[in-house]
Amino acid sequence: MKKKPETPVVELPISKEDFGPIVKRIRLEHNLTQSQVAEALNVTPGYISNVENNRTAMSLRMLMYYARLTGTSLDSLAGVLMPEYQDTALDQDLMAEIRKMEIPEKEKLLRTIKIWRKK
Repeated sequence: MKKKPETPVVELPISKEDFGPIVKRIRLEHNLTQSQVAEALNVTPGYISNVENNRTAMSLRMLMYYARLTGTSLDSLAGVLMPEYQDTALDQDLMAEIRKMEIPEKEKLLRTIKIWRKK
C-alpha cells in the first residue's frame, strides 16, 4: 500500500493569544464596530467579541471573509508575509489607508506622489 505523504505543520509567528488583538486592531483601523463586522460575516457580535478576546478562533473561511471585508491579506492576519505576496499585501495596506482619507488629503497625497516620482 502506498504511504500517504505527511502534511507539514506550519508554525505561525504569532501565538494564539496574539490573534484576537490583531483582529480587533484591524477592525478599529477600519472604523468598524463589532456589530458591523458581525453583520457582514453573518455571525453574532458576541462571536466577534469572543474572537477578539481569544475565547474562540475563527475558521479559515471566516478569516477569508474577514480579510476580504477589511482589505487585509491572510498573511498579514497571521503576522507573516511570504516574499512573493509582500507587494500585493503592501498595495492592499496602502489602499486601506487611502480609503480612510478625506478627499483633500487624497489630493494632497497624489500631488506629493507625482512630485516624488519625478525625482
